[in-house]
Amino acid sequence: MSKSFEKREGWIWMNGQFIPWQNATSHIISQGLHYASAVFEGERAYNGKIFKSEEHTKRLFKSAEIIGINIPFTEDEINEAKNELIRKMNYKDCYVRPLAWRGGDQMGISTNNSNINVAIAVWDDWASYFKIEDRKAGLRLITSPWKRPAPDTAPYQAKASGPYIICTMSKEFAEQKGFHDALMLDYRGYVAEGTGANIFFIKNNDIHTPIPDCFLNGITRQAVIKMAMEQGFKITERHILPEEINNYDEAFLTGTAAEITPISSIDDVKFTTGGNTTTFKFMGDFSEMVNKSS
Repeated sequence: MSKSFEKREGWIWMNGQFIPWQNATSHIISQGLHYASAVFEGERAYNGKIFKSEEHTKRLFKSAEIIGINIPFTEDEINEAKNELIRKMNYKDCYVRPLAWRGGDQMGISTNNSNINVAIAVWDDWASYFKIEDRKAGLRLITSPWKRPAPDTAPYQAKASGPYIICTMSKEFAEQKGFHDALMLDYRGYVAEGTGANIFFIKNNDIHTPIPDCFLNGITRQAVIKMAMEQGFKITERHILPEEINNYDEAFLTGTAAEITPISSIDDVKFTTGGNTTTFKFMGDFSEMVNKSS
């Protein structure tokens, strides 16, 4: 078991200063804690350089804007803080977590007088949400009983903390049933995504993926779509019914932590995995791409 995140050594950038890891704390009375009034990013550095760093920072600021948080730093300041923190921690390959949240100057639902905190942490022992042996064999998914909400009921274009409780409950449901992850449907019953990653399906030279109209259009998702199109694959974004997934040969997840991870099954539907698959090739191509950009 990895060391508790509360008891680690090193530094965290918080509100413009580098603070010893175990001293980077927030008061128990905090709107961010009580009402999930926070936004965050998940990023990865390869050989010391963050993949799509500026895109992630722009999304952080956009997420904050959507839920009414005014980040008291510029995008350039956040980008530089991320890079400086990685250097200070002496990391090459690591996970990067910026976070902005409402503090404890005001309590309750009203946010008129809220103070805003911003922090960045990095760590190097979270290579993936999934074990490497599970990624090689392919993940087993089960359909979650929890659904992605309608776009007029949750800020789906923001990477906000609150809506992630649905993902947490879905992940817990899957693991308690002996699966690696859950397939989440949307409020209409269409295929949406995994609990923390976007989903793709492959049939010959065609790749289908759900339309991100009630869930986050991931930055890794966009990069993989561009990569596949440059290789001549036809990408179709459409609404996919659960009963259609047995028409595909392969399936995979994409995300910052997941990168590209093959799926071996969803409920009773089996998919092809292994070294001769398109997904396996994509895994290598993606690794080459992110390392080339560093």
